[in-house]
Amino acid sequence: MLLAALREQVLEANLDLVRRELVLSTFGNASGIARDDGLIVIKPSGVPYEAMKPEHLVVTDLQGKVVQGTLRPSSDLPTHAALYRAFPSIGGIAHTHSEYATAWAQARKPIPCFGTTHADYFHGPIPLTDSMADDEIKGEYEANTGVAIIRAFKQIDPQAVPAVLVANHGPFAWGADPRKAAENAWMLEAVARMAYFTIGINPRASSVSKTLHDRHFLRKHGKEAYYGQARSKE
Repeated sequence: MLLAALREQVLEANLDLVRRELVLSTFGNASGIARDDGLIVIKPSGVPYEAMKPEHLVVTDLQGKVVQGTLRPSSDLPTHAALYRAFPSIGGIAHTHSEYATAWAQARKPIPCFGTTHADYFHGPIPLTDSMADDEIKGEYEANTGVAIIRAFKQIDPQAVPAVLVANHGPFAWGADPRKAAENAWMLEAVARMAYFTIGINPRASSVSKTLHDRHFLRKHGKEAYYGQARSKE
């Protein structure tokens, strides 16, 4: 079976989305990429998560052409493929319709960083795409969703802010591998929920200071990061 190890990773990432209650019904999907092979492994369209097995996952090339699999790939494949082509540092993508992050997307509001939980994972607000034009929606809609996301990151490092809100649609998150993408989707939902409650308690709440934001993000992700245990050199 082609890319057996990556299939297992992608399956677990998809199941992580279910375990963390980030998906409704069969909505949502996770994928991974084998960069050396130029191949994507992605969830099949509309298949119930509880019935999914590694052999059900679909392998495609970076243009979305099916290389292996008998099931139809996720309808969001063109979005995933566009992001893999545009962001060469990412190894996995997760798309959900999680409630709080989707609510921010539907309200067409980026998520401010109000505190250190957000700062630990995202080095900036969670950006919002522009609303898509009618011709983009009527045309290659899923591919154009990817284009809208890429436009939103013209001035943003996708490694520093590994998530986005697609206006009136929902969130996408990514990471170094499929499981990390699913984790970032989980964290995105958590900070979306916290931000919602924050402005409910204080509608005039201010974003965290740049100094505190930088300190929390860089202690986990910077060149001199010290959070957690040192990795063994063996």
